[in-house]
Amino acid sequence: MGETIVSIKILQITASVINQPMRTLYHLWLSPFCRTVRIVLHEKKVDFELKTENTWERRPEFLPLNPAGEVPVLVENNGSALSGSGPICEFLDEIHPVPLLIGRSPLERAEVRRLADWFNRKFNAEVTENLVGEKIMKRFLGIGEPDSMAIRAGLANIHAHLDYITYLVQRREWLAGDQLTLADITAAAHLSTVDYLGDVDWDRHKEAKDWYARIKSRPSFRAILNDHIPGAAPAKQYANLDF
Repeated sequence: MGETIVSIKILQITASVINQPMRTLYHLWLSPFCRTVRIVLHEKKVDFELKTENTWERRPEFLPLNPAGEVPVLVENNGSALSGSGPICEFLDEIHPVPLLIGRSPLERAEVRRLADWFNRKFNAEVTENLVGEKIMKRFLGIGEPDSMAIRAGLANIHAHLDYITYLVQRREWLAGDQLTLADITAAAHLSTVDYLGDVDWDRHKEAKDWYARIKSRPSFRAILNDHIPGAAPAKQYANLDF
């Protein structure tokens, strides 16, 4: 009788695990903010399901998850919904601390957050929006032709950011210190979207290229390199590790 009860309990636990919903990440393919979360999830070896969310459709089923109507949104197994790449990555670093991606000391964490903010705000405004936003998002949203002045600005602005990456890696192993952190992942996520278009002149920035090659070769980056947006094929070198 005892063995029977134990067997029933094991079956119940197994069924519960099998029926437990998968953690879900709502995303857009060329969003650097979504890509940051995807890379972090892979670095921490956390299983998840991807769901594309066309945010411009303002789906009534999606808005309760994030009333702002933006991605990324991570829905945990228990139904809890988190939005925004920063809060999601901080949450993941707390509940899955291996590997630690936001630094070990208060000073390290401050530097990681500073650099992640640099790329999420400054690089995004000066480069990502001017290139990915104009060349890809306008087409999907049907809001007019790309602005050639904005594209030229994006192509010019990227060099200052690659020079800054070079400055950092000349002094550190990675952008924020001796370990790979969220700062590297955030920067690489933004650059990957621009590189998808073939708009990064890597030959002018060898040390930044070497840094990006190290991240590009990590297992956590493989899914990103396999991305193919319908109607917008990636540049030839995009998935090439020896670019």
